Amino acid sequence: MTSVAALVAAAGSGQRLGLGPKAFVRLAGRTLLEIAHDAFRDLASELVVAVPAGEEERARELMPGAIVIAGGADRQHTVGRLLAASSSELVLVHDVARPYLTPAVARRVLSAVEEVGAASAALAPADTVVRATDGQVLDREALRLIQTPQGFRRELLLEAHRAAAAAGHSATDDTALVRRLGHEVRLVQGSPLLAKLTAADDLPLLEALHDVWRGQLEGDADAAG
Repeated sequence: MTSVAALVAAAGSGQRLGLGPKAFVRLAGRTLLEIAHDAFRDLASELVVAVPAGEEERARELMPGAIVIAGGADRQHTVGRLLAASSSELVLVHDVARPYLTPAVARRVLSAVEEVGAASAALAPADTVVRATDGQVLDREALRLIQTPQGFRRELLLEAHRAAAAAGHSATDDTALVRRLGHEVRLVQGSPLLAKLTAADDLPLLEALHDVWRGQLEGDADAAG
């Protein structure tokens, strides 16, 4: 079987949220790191997590068996460090701020990676989208909201990061780095459960989604058993 590494970016300070590092924020009584550990337990043979410098030991206690490293100055540098600490053929890059990953989404991403080398979870916008400057309505059929996980052949993502570093190019999204190489990135169906925790107003929604996600996780485990 092809080896898979889950690379979890959890090095954010959580400044906008105001509750300290996001990695240790709790939903339904559990930290985002513990939730990520559950989400990837049966999906990846290797789990690598980047947390704020100085918080490594605290993270290791919450994620037994994981490789825990300090993150970089920004997300791009953090993912670069995660890649360097991993060895699997395929990687799933995921933001800890999107805690409710379901097995179905992860498998769709991995299946696409097996076919074309790079893929991302994405959602079509449900609402009307307008350009802020003039109110022009955009064709939402051609638009997608990019989520994580994003999956890659490890060597392809390494090449993309090296090329970006050599050119002094930065991006907040790993698929953008891969597209710079002229490589296809396939978009697969994501999930509304992958809502991102950014500000304090997001907490009630994510609390409400916890039991829905847990039910899907347990249902998948029962089906597999």
